[in-house]
Amino acid sequence: MAEVTEEQVRGALAGITAPGGDNDLVDLGLVSGVVIRNGNVGFTIEITPEQAEAFGPVCKLAEKAVAALPGVLSVTAVLTAERSQQQQQRQPPTKELIPDVRTIIAVASGKGGVGKSTVSINLALALLARGLKVGLLDADIYGPSIPKMLGIHGRPKSEDGNILEPKKNYGLKCMSIGFLVAEDTPMIWRGPMVMSAIEQLLRDVNWGELDILVVDLPPGTGDAQLTMAQRVPLTGAIIVSTPQDIALLDARKGLNMFRKVDVPVLGIVENMSYFNCPHCGERTNIFSHGGAKATAKEMGTDFLGEIPLDITIREASDVGKPITAADPENPHSKAFHAMADQVWEKVQVLEAEEEAQVPKIVVQ
Repeated sequence: MAEVTEEQVRGALAGITAPGGDNDLVDLGLVSGVVIRNGNVGFTIEITPEQAEAFGPVCKLAEKAVAALPGVLSVTAVLTAERSQQQQQRQPPTKELIPDVRTIIAVASGKGGVGKSTVSINLALALLARGLKVGLLDADIYGPSIPKMLGIHGRPKSEDGNILEPKKNYGLKCMSIGFLVAEDTPMIWRGPMVMSAIEQLLRDVNWGELDILVVDLPPGTGDAQLTMAQRVPLTGAIIVSTPQDIALLDARKGLNMFRKVDVPVLGIVENMSYFNCPHCGERTNIFSHGGAKATAKEMGTDFLGEIPLDITIREASDVGKPITAADPENPHSKAFHAMADQVWEKVQVLEAEEEAQVPKIVVQ
């Protein structure tokens, strides 16, 4: 069966009428970012924040219409709440939330289960090994995993009852909502509560002076990601994906989201890239291989490296001893160190470019 085309997708969406009028989504120019890969289709419906509630049912109808096309295996539609016309000129975020943090990078993924937190922790520890002052913020409000993976438990202390002291292990400063709620407590929060919680974890924590803060974002392209992009001066973002097509489809959406909000994408990481049998040494590409590298080239960004699916990485994370700290000479640890070298080099280049754009007053 032939692959569905973008023209067919747009044709299906032309039958979906936008709320409050007679025009369809395509005529109004609301459809963008159509991605098609092996029967998996993704696209964006661009709206204003005020239209978000009204367009919820429309989004589901759009997915249903495209899903009915021959050859379509899955459909993902994303509502992107663009700013109003008066706000189109983006105002860069300020450092008011974290004034003493030099650089902030976000580690993100389009979907869950790709090992984003594992990459975040080991990347932060590899940066720490360079002699940098590093912090790690677990911004995954719904599924905080950093406390367990770093082997840190208990509530954070506060000297004045207002500002929390970050927890620390392996020399790495860390903060997570997981320190403040019981491990099995579900976070049944709406978007505004999530956004507020993330701001508090930035503003109400004594991070001190940091060279770099690594932020482990939740999967997807929702409120948490927009809060970070709009309220925090992100130096850049890293996208984590596994090699299979459905994960890469979501990775593209994550990458495009950061580009829409003017956050540089430092590159893509391919996690669970391959599996080496510990008994026979045979290599198996369980989730395919090389997809992230090809996607990085296609999307015009850098490929930061591949991390295998390996039991030592999993076991180290489960017992709170990340492999980069527990076994620095392990080949997998060296892969994270090489990634950290690339990331820090890119950060320095971006900072130099930003500084060069700042006008200087010369007194003669």
